[in-house]
Amino acid sequence: MGKLTNFKRSLWVFHASGGSCNACDIEIIAALTPRYDAERFGIKLVGSPRHADVLLVTGAIPRDFADKLRRIYEQMPDPKAVVVIGNCGTTGGVFYDSYNIAGPIDEVIPVDVYVPGCPPRPEAIIDGVVKAWLKIEKLEKELEGKKE
Repeated sequence: MGKLTNFKRSLWVFHASGGSCNACDIEIIAALTPRYDAERFGIKLVGSPRHADVLLVTGAIPRDFADKLRRIYEQMPDPKAVVVIGNCGTTGGVFYDSYNIAGPIDEVIPVDVYVPGCPPRPEAIIDGVVKAWLKIEKLEKELEGKKE
């Protein structure tokens, strides 16, 4: 895992659930509880995508939610990263050939980090967010380089 070097603030995360069975959602919440305490690393859950740096998405995406997910993604400020949590979001899971599924999440919005598992453990979710954090840190350095 890379080392965080130049990120000067906490990482704010927004969670979008796209039709998941709720197991991944529960594991995300578990990562925030005192046992894992993701806030001690500066990872904070926020209520609006307009304030978020990272988008956590769970579940296979139904067709009627695909446009909403694109709108959530577009509302996030740049630089941003998307983390897919769980097998359903990564591959479609057991819903892969379902008529009402828009496909895996990367067919709807660009994805930066995949966290596989059914459901993945909170440690894996925190690791995925840190990988997204490294990507955002790299993008911010590139933006600073362009300004100078």
